Amino acid sequence: MARETEIKLKISDLPAFHCALKRMGAHLADPSTPKVHEENVIFDTPQGGLAKHGQLLRIRTETPEAHGKSKKAVPRQRVILTFKQPATRLAVAEMEGVSHGSYKVRDEIEVELAESGNLTRIFEGLGMSGWFRYEKYRTTFRLPASKAWAKGLLIELDQTPIGTFVELEGPAEAIDRAAEELGYSKRNYILKNYLRLYMEDCRRKGEQPRHMLFPNRR
Repeated sequence: MARETEIKLKISDLPAFHCALKRMGAHLADPSTPKVHEENVIFDTPQGGLAKHGQLLRIRTETPEAHGKSKKAVPRQRVILTFKQPATRLAVAEMEGVSHGSYKVRDEIEVELAESGNLTRIFEGLGMSGWFRYEKYRTTFRLPASKAWAKGLLIELDQTPIGTFVELEGPAEAIDRAAEELGYSKRNYILKNYLRLYMEDCRRKGEQPRHMLFPNRR
């Protein structure tokens, strides 16, 4: 089981953010797929049994955005099953020296699937349903190998229906240094998931929560 350590940051000035990335020497993690559309479906029981235990069960479909000479080609989709749960006590203990409360730390299992339909039917047969859908466009960056401190760090730019965010995932020390070079401090760290951020956005706007989708996909 892998351990995920991450934080989010809200981006209010996207051009300034891209300038900061350029100063840091950031490059696309995969130049062949600079931007990926993600459609996520969260499954749970009618009683919210997984959420009550801090667990998350999700099927994500990733579709690379066609670009350049490959625009006529059909993008290859990836379907990923993810199970997350709160970090073990050991994981928390190991984070003590870097203020573990400043980061979202979870144990995570991911499995790539051939398709999502059959697994969805299995979940439904077990009494669960895909009760919340959310989507975003993600562009993933890495820093050059010359920056040894950034080994294992992912800089993931997310364009969502509720705004633009960046997720920093990797070693805690690398997260802190990257955030600082991007112009942020620990006060700006967001540990909430997109479901919680969406619910809060709906409350601010006085809207009834449904699914976090772009207008043309609802």
